[in-house]
Amino acid sequence: MRSLELTATELGRLSGSRRCVLQASSLGLLSGLGLRSSGVARAETVAGAQAGFNRAKSCILVFMWGGPSHIDTWDPKPDAPQEIRGHFKPISTNVSGIQISEHFPKLAKLADQYTIVRSVNHDDPAHLSSVHHLMTGRHAPEKKSDAAPPSRRDWPHIGSTLMKLRPPAGILPQFVMMPWTVLHPAAPGGTAPGQNGGLLGPGYDPFVLKGDPNASNFEVPGIGVPVGLTLEHLQSRRALLDLVDGQGVQAPAYARQRDRALDLVAAPQAREAFDLSQETPATRERYGRHIHGQCLLLARRLVERDVPLVCVNWHNDGANFWDSHGDVFNRLKNDLMPPADNGFSALLQDLQERGRLEDTLVVWVGEFGRAPRINTSVGRDHFPYCYSAVLAGAGIRGGQLYGKSDARGAAPILDPVSPADLAATMYHALGVPADFHLADRQDRPLRLTEGQPLPLFG
Repeated sequence: MRSLELTATELGRLSGSRRCVLQASSLGLLSGLGLRSSGVARAETVAGAQAGFNRAKSCILVFMWGGPSHIDTWDPKPDAPQEIRGHFKPISTNVSGIQISEHFPKLAKLADQYTIVRSVNHDDPAHLSSVHHLMTGRHAPEKKSDAAPPSRRDWPHIGSTLMKLRPPAGILPQFVMMPWTVLHPAAPGGTAPGQNGGLLGPGYDPFVLKGDPNASNFEVPGIGVPVGLTLEHLQSRRALLDLVDGQGVQAPAYARQRDRALDLVAAPQAREAFDLSQETPATRERYGRHIHGQCLLLARRLVERDVPLVCVNWHNDGANFWDSHGDVFNRLKNDLMPPADNGFSALLQDLQERGRLEDTLVVWVGEFGRAPRINTSVGRDHFPYCYSAVLAGAGIRGGQLYGKSDARGAAPILDPVSPADLAATMYHALGVPADFHLADRQDRPLRLTEGQPLPLFG
């Protein structure tokens, strides 16, 4: 794991006090992330030694925007009444006693590689504020709201926090989001909060890669020398900027961001990392020649190059994503589940075959589930009170179920899990203690997440 270029004094400013620095040290942050201690004593026994801590070099967050129906995907209820169990049948997986939907046939053959959490729950039926809760591990400033757009009062996305805690390593962005920043046209607030640096500031926003990587004319903006310029021209302009900066015109933080952007433009290895044409046709077909599958393939290329966090959002499909209030079964069977099954299964197999699943955490989840009872439009409405998530890699034990829902899929009856617990689990695997603190703009120490890591690691 790359070392953090933070001294204990700098960490103290993040944490709010020297006491927090000592707490971070005793929890294993210094050893887990290679923080220079600057004389701060390291504890002999650290909480970071517990299972799964710091196992992940990278995390791929596969976000199913809109809220997948848990009953029709990961938590079938074949013994429930027809108006609950729906139109699909469960199928057996390669793990005895675990069944999932018949429309996840490829994933059914890989159940020994992942854990299904069937007890995720919260009480917020709004899309936007629920996204914030999941992506940050904290409730949104305005709870239960589809009217509040992103603001700099929001908590930072997990990827943004990693940017704060880890120095840049190489020239690739530290936090990549694709193929868009999620928004909902029916929500007054539009774009969901919790997808950027929030209170940390715009310097910690993700590199948002927009577009369809499956398109023949797909290009990554900001990678490569602009048309009409040569690398020599770019370097001479950079030298001039450095001369101007030497006169104290630009703030150091701005200069650092500018330098990172120029490095990204000039470096051939950046263009290579995003170049899917270097993959074999068979590999591209394996993921599926569609936007979701090719985004997941691109995510695999990025984590192979140690990008800490890649967030693959379900794309703007022009049909309200997984938000299926009507005709849910045709939407799932024809449009949603086949590419999800194809892409997710290929990602897990590919990482495993390349020896990268052991140090890459993969999380598949939406902001909530769907109501157990089918509505009059043959759809399912928003339902945050019980739904499912799937985790794999980075020491996660495969072939297990965690938590349990009741016979209708309406409430957890064993081991309830909050979105904040999922965020804490991601932080834990990435080597950041869940009770670590950041400072807000008033220099008050604020705990990263309200959750606790789940005991899913072997």
